[in-house]
Amino acid sequence: MLTLYDYGPSQNGYKVRLLLSHLHLDVRVHEVRIFDGEGQRPEYLARNPTGRIPVLELEDGRTLAESNAILFYLAQGSRYLSRDPWIQAQQLRWMFWEEDFVQNALASLRYWMQTGKLARRPAEVVSERRATSETSLRILDTWLTGREFLTEGGYSIADMSVFAYVSRADEAGLALSDHPAVAAWVERVRTQPGFLDRVIPYATDPSSSRELG
Repeated sequence: MLTLYDYGPSQNGYKVRLLLSHLHLDVRVHEVRIFDGEGQRPEYLARNPTGRIPVLELEDGRTLAESNAILFYLAQGSRYLSRDPWIQAQQLRWMFWEEDFVQNALASLRYWMQTGKLARRPAEVVSERRATSETSLRILDTWLTGREFLTEGGYSIADMSVFAYVSRADEAGLALSDHPAVAAWVERVRTQPGFLDRVIPYATDPSSSRELG
């Protein structure tokens, strides 16, 4: 059986859980207590040298880190990854965009706000992340106007990847209602068969106010 090294409140972990739910695929889950230093232990760093989650471990012991890479691997042969090279490239394009524009801005703001760390960050850094987040939401809103999903291949791992954090924009202090095409897309994602409607708050982890090692 596959093993997923995960941390419940992480939306990067949620991306993988969402795809697993769509695929009706069972995996063994090992919760990594990242704020208690478990991600920095030698045995975990052997699985992922960055110490982050999620990590997918195959039956033969090989491990794959990075949420979007895991999505790409698990979606092979499914309806959620196009077999058409052009459409597949477009799906990957949006996953790369998510890493650059969403994880580095909106995701950071949400994490800081949800764990009480916002006041510890320099004001200019917070301002820059907020500006980047607003720009990203505007780009996404323009792209999704007149489109059902991110690519012509329909609902895919690209949508799952971008949805994970964008759907929680309000928790980052960003009004999703200001971007109606994005808000409508979020609702379309939520109606997909097998959608995982469970987000785990950081408040469930009393150690989450600590800084990561």
